[in-house]
Amino acid sequence: MVIMCISLKAQTNIWQPSAGHTQNAIWPGAAPDTQPAPGLEYVTNATTASGIKWVCAGNVVQPTMTVYSPEGTNTGVAVIVFPGGGYWNLTMDLEGTEICNWLNSKGITAVLLKYRVPNSGPHWELHHHVEPKAPLALEDAQRTIGLVRLHAAEWHIDPHKVGVIGFSAGGHLVANVSTHFSKRAYPPVDAADKESCRPDFGMAIYPGHMTENTTNEFDLNPTIPVTRKTPPQFIVQAEDDHVDGVEQALVYYIGLKNAGVPAEMHLYAQGGHAFGLRPSKYPVATEWPQLAEKWLGTIGMILE
Repeated sequence: MVIMCISLKAQTNIWQPSAGHTQNAIWPGAAPDTQPAPGLEYVTNATTASGIKWVCAGNVVQPTMTVYSPEGTNTGVAVIVFPGGGYWNLTMDLEGTEICNWLNSKGITAVLLKYRVPNSGPHWELHHHVEPKAPLALEDAQRTIGLVRLHAAEWHIDPHKVGVIGFSAGGHLVANVSTHFSKRAYPPVDAADKESCRPDFGMAIYPGHMTENTTNEFDLNPTIPVTRKTPPQFIVQAEDDHVDGVEQALVYYIGLKNAGVPAEMHLYAQGGHAFGLRPSKYPVATEWPQLAEKWLGTIGMILE
């Protein structure tokens, strides 16, 4: 899947969070395995073919994270947010800041990860049977989980309640980091890399890239090696998603079920792709956040 930016108003600046929030580099120096981007990092307004407007960040070489802390009740839960964008760019509002605001409203600390794109790693096509897709994005995700746990006390987070949520390609990144955590994908840098990079739970919303590298469209991508150690997963999908077809979510759910991993999947007849949580004529976008909150209670992350 490729989602390209359609510029509405060209901008030369880099994406910045709203006032009161600061994005910080997740690596103390150059990120490991850094690859050159086609040009300078940028942010622009964009729209999908169906008319959904979003803020697009691209050519990210220096990944960052932005912490959004709840202002009222704090459950101690933290969720790292992976925007989608086909590993070509990042949907920073629809699948980023808007998700952080929702999580904050539920007393959850949100950490927005601006991971490396485009393609998030070299030559994965040549080695996909032994290496995960988008290895640089995986490195960034593993690093961020470690950083959140390292700063848990400072940020009022329970280090045993650190999860991930992702959309489209970000949903694939949820599965990637939920199945590649036994060792770091890069040489350890500092104390953050001594922390576990296994998320305590994952939420994959209309995930993509789940059926690649297979001969059968209903086989799970072999670079997502689900085992019983994979953390509990929550999946949301619309049947009429013509970007990442319904089989993407189905094969992930079946793989989780076969491995004995606690998983909950919600399949809606309509909703398309990239609905985020913006209200529309279909119920999926407004209902799945409520279902996700209930699920977090059932797995013991928040009080029901």
